This record gives sequence, C-alpha cells and structure tokens, in this order.
Amino acid sequence: MGIEVNFEGKIALITGASSGLGARFAKVLAQAGAQVVLASRRIDRLKELRAEIEAEGGAAHVVALDVTDYASIKSAIAHAETEAGPIDILINNSGVSTTQKLVDVTPEEYAYVMDTNQRGAFFVAQAVAKRMIARYKGDPKKQHRIINISSVAGLRVLPQLGIYCMSKAAVIHMTKSMAVEWGKFGINVNAICPGYISTEINEEYFQTEAGHKLIESLPRKRVGTPEDLDGLLLLLAAEESRFLNGAIVSADDGLGVL
Repeated sequence: MGIEVNFEGKIALITGASSGLGARFAKVLAQAGAQVVLASRRIDRLKELRAEIEAEGGAAHVVALDVTDYASIKSAIAHAETEAGPIDILINNSGVSTTQKLVDVTPEEYAYVMDTNQRGAFFVAQAVAKRMIARYKGDPKKQHRIINISSVAGLRVLPQLGIYCMSKAAVIHMTKSMAVEWGKFGINVNAICPGYISTEINEEYFQTEAGHKLIESLPRKRVGTPEDLDGLLLLLAAEESRFLNGAIVSADDGLGVL
C-alpha cells in the first residue's frame, strides 16, 4: 500500500525563511500542499520567495520576525495565525554563527549566537506550543509538529565554532525536553542535525583552499545541498510520523560516525 504525503489544509510556519535551508523548507512544504508562513527580518527577501511559491501554485504569507526580540516573537505568531490560520507545523530554523577561537569570543559575539540559536528558538517554540496545547485541549485528535533545526555541530565539536556548537547542543536537549513535556498534548517535537550543506552563505568558502581541504576530510568528500533534506523534512512534518517524538536525526552524509 502506497503512502502519499499531503499537507493540504495544514499551516506551516518557517523561521529564518529568507534564504538557505529555511527558503528550501518553505518551498517543499508549499509544494506538498501546505500554506506556508514565511518569517524573518528580511521582508524583501520573504516577499520574493512568496512570489516564487505563488507562481508555482502554492500559498504563502509573510510576517516580520526577529527571534531575539520577545515582543516580536509574540506579535509574529499572532500575525501568522490571523493571516493564515492555526499553526500545525513549526520549522524552527533561524540561526547564526561566528568563527573564532574560544579565547577570542566577546560578550557581544556570545550573545549574538546564543540569543538567536538557543533563546530565540526556545521562545518561538514556546509561543507556538501554547497555542497548539490550547487547541489540543479543545480537540484531543489534533496533531502538531515542531521541527527544531540543530546541526551536526550540536553533536560534535567543530574547529573554531565553539559557541555555535554549544548553542546547537542546547537545541538538541531543548528538543528532548519539549518532546517529553508537550507530547501528551499531541505535539511531536523532533530535531534535524544537518551536516555541511552548501547555501548562499557558505558556498564561496567551499571554493577556497580551506574549503576544499574540509571537503576532502568528509566521509564521501562532498557537501550536501538543501534538497538533500527534503525527504527528512517531509517525514517529520507528516502525520504518519506520529510515533517519532524526541528524535535527533543526523543528516550529515556519515560525518557523525567518524
């Protein structure tokens, strides 16, 4: 018996949707039938992405969101549900990074990474979960999905990315805590840990001598593309994944087993 993933009637909120993985996640869910709510600080980029999605027959909405600002989070979630409807799926994707040795990290750099990757991710999930829990209490058949985007860097230490690694490790334990506490309310919370993925942020680096050296050190001497996460995203977002809760899934082309 075949299984066809269909997100018709579902509302999916994607943070950090203005580029990279977030933009790809939004396109994939829209192609699968979901109404997507695109959220980030770069509104112009979101409007361009909305136009692309609508040109392909999908439905998309745009909301301004700064995950480092608690008031912005509350406002964006309320705006999203006013525009599109109750959120069924959250792709908690916003993230930033800096590169330096730990002895060189400044308080400003530490706050920059942690406020987005850990604090911001937590309060976005919390704001969405409050609404999901309220709906579940009114209808215990409701299913919801929260997918936190962590990283292989949350599972192992990568050179000169110590603060980023710490923030993404926090996302992993955050995911497990949410899964335990919110699972009884019909919310499945899982995390994706991508390996090295080429996006517009880092594609130039992978063309440098240092980038080539890094690629040569990887198990299959290649980096991934955002499309390589499509199947995993659809699996974790689908109602058919009802028995997956608190899963930390590596999509790193084997890097994690070295």
